[in-house]
Order: sequence, then C-alpha cells, then structure tokens
Amino acid sequence: MKNGYVGYILRVNLTKGTIVKERLNEKNANDYVGARGLGTKYFCDECDPKCDPLGPENNLILMTGPLTGTFASSSGRYDACAKSPLTGTLDASNSGGHFGPELKYAGYDGIIFEDQSEKPVYLYINDDVVELRDASDLWGKDVFETTDALNAVCGDSFRVATIAPAGEQGCLFATIMNDKHRAAGRGGMGAVMGSKKLKAVVVKGTKSVFAARPEKFFDECARARAMLKAHPVTGAGLSAYGTMILVNIVNGVGGLPVNNGSAGSCFPNADAISGESLTAKHLIRNKGCFGCSIGCGRLTDIQSGPFKSRGEGPEYEAGWSFGADCGIDDLGAACNANFLCNQYGLDPITMGATVACAMELYEKGYLPEEDIGFPLHFGDAAAMVKATEMTCKGEGFGKVMALGSYRMAEKYGHPELSMSVKKQEMPAYDGRAIQGIGLEYATSNRGGCHVRGYMISPEVLGIPMAMDPLTTEGKPATLKLFQDLTALCDSTGICLFTTFGIGLPEIAGMYREAVGSDESDEEILLKGERVWNLEKQFNIAAGIEKDTLPPRLLREALPEGPAQGKVNELQTMLKEYYAARGWTEEGIPTEGKLKELKL
Repeated sequence: MKNGYVGYILRVNLTKGTIVKERLNEKNANDYVGARGLGTKYFCDECDPKCDPLGPENNLILMTGPLTGTFASSSGRYDACAKSPLTGTLDASNSGGHFGPELKYAGYDGIIFEDQSEKPVYLYINDDVVELRDASDLWGKDVFETTDALNAVCGDSFRVATIAPAGEQGCLFATIMNDKHRAAGRGGMGAVMGSKKLKAVVVKGTKSVFAARPEKFFDECARARAMLKAHPVTGAGLSAYGTMILVNIVNGVGGLPVNNGSAGSCFPNADAISGESLTAKHLIRNKGCFGCSIGCGRLTDIQSGPFKSRGEGPEYEAGWSFGADCGIDDLGAACNANFLCNQYGLDPITMGATVACAMELYEKGYLPEEDIGFPLHFGDAAAMVKATEMTCKGEGFGKVMALGSYRMAEKYGHPELSMSVKKQEMPAYDGRAIQGIGLEYATSNRGGCHVRGYMISPEVLGIPMAMDPLTTEGKPATLKLFQDLTALCDSTGICLFTTFGIGLPEIAGMYREAVGSDESDEEILLKGERVWNLEKQFNIAAGIEKDTLPPRLLREALPEGPAQGKVNELQTMLKEYYAARGWTEEGIPTEGKLKELKL
C-alpha cells in the first residue's frame, strides 16, 4: 500500500502455533487511524469486556500507526493493546524506540496474539519469514540478557521487544521493553505477555513505507519539524534537561506530591533530584527515538556513592516516584531503582508509588515490619531500593507489592492510602494544586494517567495558552479537547511530546497527506473522539468503577505552598465535563453521541 499503511496484520495463535497473514481492515483503519485507535477497535471487536486479563481470551495486540516509520518527527511509536490486569480497563500502552518502525519495514501494521502457549516462545520476523521459536532458554532472563541473547542468535540488526522476570511472574504492572530501555510501560502489558508464555518478538525489515502524496507529505513534515525546532520546549528544554526539567517547575507551583501525598506537594530538596542536577552530575548524553527531533532521553552514569547504575533515565515521573513521593532526595537511589525497573521490566511510576504507599502504611502502624522484613520509613533511600529490587525479583514482600498499591493497601485494610484511580497509580502532579490534571486522572479511560490529556501543558507550562492551575474555569472543555487530540496523536504513531510545539493543523496535515485523505482538520479530530468513546464503552461493559479520585485529594487540603488550603474540586468540573462530551450526568455516552461518532 502507498498510503502510510503497509496493508497486513499478523495473527498468531499461541495455543495452535499458527501464524496467518491478514489484509488490514481498511475501513477500520480509516475510522480509527492506527496504533492506539486501531488496536483498540480490533480488540473490542474480538474480545469480551468481562474476560480474564491473564486468561487466554485476552488478546495482546501490537499496533503501529500510519505515520510510524515515516519522515514525520518522532514517528517511532506503537501501542500494546489488551485488557489491563492492573485496572481491568482497556489499555493501550505506548512505546517509542525503533521496534514499531521495524515492524512496518517488515511489512506488517500490527500483530494480534491469541490464546496462550504451553511453553515459552518468541516470535521471529524477518520480512516474509515469520516463525514461533522456542524460548525456554530465555525464560528467567532480564531485559538486557534477553535482548543480547536474541541479537546474538538472530543478528544485531533485529529489533527486540521482550518481557523480563516481572512479566513472567505476573507482576500486575509489568512492562514490555523494546530496544532495551523503551517501554510499553503502564497497565501491565508485560503481565499479559507473560501469561501467554510469549517471551519476545524480534523483527527485521527491509521494505519501505510510502505516503499517498509524497511531496505534500514531505512539506507538511518539514513544516512541523521547523516548528518543533523553534519551540523552547521541544527545541531546547527537553533536549538539554530531559523531562526531569519539570521537577523544579512543578514544585514551584506546589504540585509535586511528597510522602505519598501525605506531606503536601512542596519538596524542600527538589533541586537535588532535578533535571538540572542530573545533567550537571550524571549525564553522558541525550538520546532520541526513531526520527526524533527532540532527544529527551537521558543516558546516565552513576558510579559514586552507594547506588551505582548506568543506563537510560529516569524520566520525570520515575524520578518523582522514587524521589519526592518517597521523601527521598538521593538522585543516585532514584536512578538505581529506575534502572532496576528497566532491567526487570516493570512500570517505575507504579513501583515508586507503591513503595510510597507501603511507607505510609508502615509509619501509621498498618503494615507490620515482620511482613516487610525491614523498616520502611519515608526518606530511607536504601529501603526504597531494596523494596524495589524485591518486587523486581518477586521475593518476599515484593510479591505483595507486585499487586500494585491499591491491592496492597486493601490487604492491610486501608485502600484509601493508595494514590490511584481505577487501581492505577497517579503520576507526579498533585490534583489539588493543579485542578485540571485532577479531572484528567478521574476521567482517564485507563486509570491514573497524565498522558491521556496533559493538562500540565496549559496549567503549568502555559502551552498553548495559560490557565490558572488553582481554578476550575474552562478546564472540562479544554480537557475534552486535549483527550481527543491525544487519542488522535497516539493513533497516528507520533510522539505526544510533539504536541508541545505543533497542534491539530500539523498533525492532521501530516496524516492527510500520508493516507491520501481530503478530510478537514475537524473531521480528523473526530476520529480521536471516536477512539475515546469506544474505550469508554468497553470500560462500562467491563464494569469499571465511576470516575473519581482518592479521598485524600477530595478531602485533605494542602498544608502549605502556593495551593495551601486547596482540595480538588472534582464535582464542580465533572458535570460540565460530561456535558462537553455529550454524555449523561452519570458519564454514559448518549445514543445521540454514539450515532454522531458511528459507534
């Protein structure tokens, strides 16, 4: 095909050991774009919302977008779609690197994995040669060991997506890691992969991806790249300091949760764990994914002090979860814990937040020391790293922490101390100090998440317009727009970070020329809204709890800082949000809205 897509899907039945090459459903591709949207559509058409996330009926779908692997900036993205074992929601976990483009160069827009294998296997793809191979000797190996072993057998030019012990052992927030350090990180997609005894996918491709109107497509991509280069965030800030630059910025507005949110959201030693400190002391160089013009990745090296590591990261959310959220200002400890997560394949946001929750349970006397095996106080960097390592390896109390903070806190009688939404831990922004991000957490279709409608952009960074983080005015309608645009962006296969510097006209322009569409910007944005509503329909059918926030954010006022005295005013915003979406007051899509979206 010469319209952004390569035209084929691989369907792999792991029980039968069969592999079928299918034509891409072009109508669905048009209606749902690709990656997150198209993977979600395939999943909803084929899987029961009530299925067991770790059972054979839960398909795992790896899907690229029409811009993946093209000249579009930061076009290295793919999505892993399945029912989440952590939340029970429909999840599409997004990853960068080079794996997604390589899959398209081999001639496939996506892969659908069905059922479960009796023994460990990996999928080998070399253009038209596709085989299931025995992976028994790889089971138990970490991400780096597995990647190196497969590259040694298949060749260094193959791209590898794999799980590690966390996914094999069913850690509910295990990740799929590709290119060693890139992650389909949230919702437990690695646990789904592990339940299927699917250790890895290795792929090499020598084909091409074509645009429908190549000259116009090149012009649109060049224009977007120029805008990204000129923007202070995408052209300088993220390249120089990575996402950790947000530490001091968010702390400055009183929005950096401390001690599981129990000590407010102003961390006195924030600069010690900031992007500026990371760059000054430990940065080797920055790094980008396929086609990236931003380069926000960090290659770091820490060889002094008690916590040594060398690898990629941490990102802002991981630095916060292992830092301020645990009351820790030791950058070496945060990097070490993040490196363990990359090595063993688990989500550092949930991991660090679960340690923070355990610390509060312990300090309040709800979690006995004998259950943990050692004291677990806020501020204890060594204990934090030890708890992380135990979870990575599935040892001792780590088996309880592998369930995530909600189930752990519920086990000890205090689920309200889990800072999660729909059982997924909220990231590094306090919804009391930043009202719109609180609404985003509550309404996110996959639980506590910041990248489904990044309200930090207007509320803290002033992009594309400045909004007061302490007020609710205008937030519901803005969030709805951001969520729809993000669903579109994710579905095209480009990185969300590009939306700091470009918007709907540029994304729609690249999409339009790649696929050969004559649709307006508004018609293309409607595809993002369609994806959002399809996800919502699935969650309703799956019986997912209503949109809300942890009691702490709704009832416990911040004790200090710029947002002193504030709680999140969710109920003020929620009714207006549902109205903006064309849903009922209970948050159910109406027949009129479904008809409008052709759902």
